[in-house]
Amino acid sequence: MSTIEGRGSGTADAGRDDMKLEVVVIPVSDVDRAKDFYGRLGWRLDADRTGDDFRLVQFTPPSSGCSVQFGTNLTAAEPGSVQHLHLIVSDIEATRDQLVSRGVRVSEVFHCATGTICRFRDADADGRVSGPAPDHTSYASFASFSDPDGNGWLFQEVTTRLPGRIDPAATSFGSAGDLASALRRAAAAHGEHEKRTGKADPDWPGWYADYMVREQAGAELPW
Repeated sequence: MSTIEGRGSGTADAGRDDMKLEVVVIPVSDVDRAKDFYGRLGWRLDADRTGDDFRLVQFTPPSSGCSVQFGTNLTAAEPGSVQHLHLIVSDIEATRDQLVSRGVRVSEVFHCATGTICRFRDADADGRVSGPAPDHTSYASFASFSDPDGNGWLFQEVTTRLPGRIDPAATSFGSAGDLASALRRAAAAHGEHEKRTGKADPDWPGWYADYMVREQAGAELPW
């Protein structure tokens, strides 16, 4: 087996080509029913195209870089066979409430008693604990829902990324809500910073910026 030097180590490679996941195809039995469902989620409809022997519908979740496609003659997979598609959110309770208000059946928010493996098990499996993770620990709170065919989706709350998941030189936020949440966390941390120093910090914008960039990059936070 051949290998490529510098690849596969899990570390960043400045010389590699970008690979961005763009589309996930999901199998459905009724295209119009699926289109109505994903439209009710508030996702953007990008395309609805037909040909002699196919139909392709594409939706994109808010602020997502990856879209979903479904239709006729797009995949041989059985409708409902796709499970555990993760949707990352910064406020899982607010997101759940929003979808429920649109008539979507969403599970209660839950976390796992140990680890996070319970998210891949049935709703009545051991290990699930009702409510978000203590202190809303990043990556640890979940809620699930399914489309009419049974394809399964999972909300996961992420507020602070693991190290290496964000390029600190290209800090960005997926939505105004994500930015607002980051600003609130920075404000709370800055308040503790001023308590420790015993004086007001005139350069608070710089402190906020440093905190938010480090938090996204999973680096040590400023003190």
